This record gives sequence, C-alpha cells and structure tokens, in this order.
Amino acid sequence: MADWKKLAKEALLADGKIDTREVEILRRSLFADARIDKSELEFLADLRKSAKSTVKEFMKLFIEAVKNHMLADGVITDTEAAWLRKTIFADKKVDADEIELLKELKRSAKKTSPEFDKLYNECVK
Repeated sequence: MADWKKLAKEALLADGKIDTREVEILRRSLFADARIDKSELEFLADLRKSAKSTVKEFMKLFIEAVKNHMLADGVITDTEAAWLRKTIFADKKVDADEIELLKELKRSAKKTSPEFDKLYNECVK
C-alpha cells in the first residue's frame, strides 16, 4: 500500500511551496471529520518544515489544526508541550505566528502542564 503522506507531500511540494489552492484542499480533507488527529498534525508540521515557502493561509490552517488537536480535551499535556517545543524550534527561532499560537493555546486551555508553561514563558516575553 502506498504511503499517503509521502505521496501527498511530494504532490503538494512539487514546486517547493504551498499556495492558497493547496491550503483549501488540505483544509477540506483534514477537517472533513471536524477533528485533527496526531497523524494529520504531524503531516502538517512536516509540510511546514519542508516547504520553501507557504502562503499566510497555511499558517492559519496549521494554527487551527494545532488548537483543534491540543484543545480537544481542554488540557495541554507535557507530551503535547514537548511536541510544540520540537515544532516551534525546528528552525531554531520563534516567529510571531508561533508566539500567537502559544498565546491562543494558553487562553483557550482549561489546564496547562508545567512543560507547556515553561515553553510559554521562554517564548512569550
């Protein structure tokens, strides 16, 4: 059986970038069941890391997906915080979109773990 993630990644990044049309396709497909699972979130993170460039709508989709997954139960765990840390620091810098994501997660979560609080305090100054 073909690896759908590998195939989709190759198709989406054939030109090295993710455009608005591709974001619409990703949104329709990934949010078809109104929830983002761990595999789908990992796929988006990999796309984000691998693309030479993305349109602003892609970051909006990524943030929405992270919030959908991590806030499903209202609690951000140490494991989820570790994933966030790895993803945010993948390029060795924290950008404005990532800071906004952390702020939105902090505002929306019913409870955050010590690891998330540590990450938040490091990134949001």
